[in-house]
Amino acid sequence: MENSEISDNRHWYALYSKPRHEFKAEIQLQNAGIEYYLPKITRIKQWSDRKKKVVEPLFSGYIFIRGNEKDRLTALEQYAIVRTIFFKGQPAIVPDWQIENLQKMLEKGEDISVSDKIAVGSKVKIISGPFKDVEGIVYENKNQEKMLAITIDLLRRSVIVRIPADSIIEQK
Repeated sequence: MENSEISDNRHWYALYSKPRHEFKAEIQLQNAGIEYYLPKITRIKQWSDRKKKVVEPLFSGYIFIRGNEKDRLTALEQYAIVRTIFFKGQPAIVPDWQIENLQKMLEKGEDISVSDKIAVGSKVKIISGPFKDVEGIVYENKNQEKMLAITIDLLRRSVIVRIPADSIIEQK
């Protein structure tokens, strides 16, 4: 393989940012011309005298970039970026389908939470409703409600949304 073929190979990489620097990392990556994705959610925060809508990163301390090895190295030169997430001694590549599923779920903005545990169970695809065509893992919570968890395996995090059990089918 020639060097030009290697450098044109674009993947999603998970990068670790400095604490509370995700939005600064986003600006720095944008200025560097690197394609990035910072999953965000809006939460209502309660103070003693008021409530306010606040936009926060979905995964504290993480941002994703899509690029080749040169882009990844350029991203690491940014002040707000600490390091690349590695797996078995290599920069960990996040599969496109995981990023796409995460984007689909966040577009809807409904009842989303993040869990530190990896969901274990059947791989499913949603066949109806606002999350149609999203794939993920099903598990049951204490109330026996069906839950769909879209897992970003490299981060050991799951994005969880409540869905009706009849809107999913099991994948073989």
